Amino acid sequence: MLTLNLVGLAAVAALTLASLATNSHAQEGDPAFLSMGAGAYDWNRQKEQGAEFRLEYRSNTKLWHFKPFVALSATSTSQGFIGAGILLDVFFGRRLVVTPSFAPHFYFGGNNKLDLDYPLEFRSQLEIAYRFDDRSRLGLAVSHYSNASLGDSNPGTESAMVYYSIPIGKLIGD
Repeated sequence: MLTLNLVGLAAVAALTLASLATNSHAQEGDPAFLSMGAGAYDWNRQKEQGAEFRLEYRSNTKLWHFKPFVALSATSTSQGFIGAGILLDVFFGRRLVVTPSFAPHFYFGGNNKLDLDYPLEFRSQLEIAYRFDDRSRLGLAVSHYSNASLGDSNPGTESAMVYYSIPIGKLIGD
């Protein structure tokens, strides 16, 4: 598990350095987004497989290179998450955007098949998206929820998601 965490940290560090080196022209004026996601919940361990649905607000405000976001998700297995965190958009040209993110979440639900064992869960995610001319994005993401061993056990779970992110300005007619 420690090896996986070190690999994850190394990947985030590499993406951060890559973002500093990329041409910021692609990022100029990047808007705030409403992101909608749907996908497979607990697809890896398969203790309580189901669907997961997410709604996120991704701000265009930058704190250094990071952007804040808030997230709400629910599963077809009666579990849910509410959280807020940071993300980093890494542009590879005009079209490809890689977005690692991290967010603490309040977890509710659970059952005898899969209970994440603690009300505080940390979601780490890596998303790869295609950016359209109107700046909307279509992406694939893999997430991991973990309580970081704060509970008696740390079962964790993974989600595989498809995201569509639409600029907020497009929704309000800007």
